Amino acid sequence: MSEILFLAAEAPQYKFGFVVDQPNAVSACLFYLCMGILVWVGVSRARAGLPLPEIKRIPGLEAFDEAVGRATEMGRPVHMTNYDEGIGYEDTFAYWSYMAYVAKLCAQYDTRLIVTDSSYLCNAVHQDIVRQAYLEAGRPDAFNPDDIRYISGTQFAWAMNINGIIAREKPAAQFLIGYFYAEALLIAEAGALIESIQVAATIATTQIPFFIATCDYVMIGEEMYAGAAWLSRDPIITGSVVSQDIFRIVIFVAVILGALLETFAPGHNFIKTFCNF
Repeated sequence: MSEILFLAAEAPQYKFGFVVDQPNAVSACLFYLCMGILVWVGVSRARAGLPLPEIKRIPGLEAFDEAVGRATEMGRPVHMTNYDEGIGYEDTFAYWSYMAYVAKLCAQYDTRLIVTDSSYLCNAVHQDIVRQAYLEAGRPDAFNPDDIRYISGTQFAWAMNINGIIAREKPAAQFLIGYFYAEALLIAEAGALIESIQVAATIATTQIPFFIATCDYVMIGEEMYAGAAWLSRDPIITGSVVSQDIFRIVIFVAVILGALLETFAPGHNFIKTFCNF
């Protein structure tokens, strides 16, 4: 009985009937609310065609046309893949924007595109995306569903199969877009061995050094999302990226202002007081 009373005493108390009585509870709730409202406004403006701050073109995006063009000149295929993918993953949504763009380029240049998947559900979506890209390019007959391949959901079974495809097909261009783990270096090194132009984009900070060492172009962190918005011009992606960047600027300003107040007026730092509320 005493243990139950002790645990009850240690349980978090609530302010206002629903907010946990702990530092940052109310301020964090307000931050999330403001962020949600800002994203909703950005998406709504993008859907309505109203002006938004422009997303700057990332230098790595220029490599997509260059890589597909080189594959076309050499008469070799283009390979595109993402390991950690799922229907509801934010990285997968960004990956689809890149896929649609690359597929349309390959259709226009009559270049073979190979897409490899680790999710059978995503494989069905990828087939539709690539088929639609070929249809928009006016070449629906050139679409080959056998080149949109589900490999395996197991990490290294998937990686070794990808390496086998790279060794056999010898793609002149390889796009590694999404979230990767230890298999990143294996695949990128296989592409480097056949002198393929490789473009990578990932938010996996542990894999960025390996991509930098083996790939020709690398989009780091949230550049992947910004690049997806720039290529697709999708209002939901564009509005979300722009809104998050605006909110990030606001947070940076608040951090600098809070640091100055804590340095020169530690007893009157209203930003610190608010954040601890």
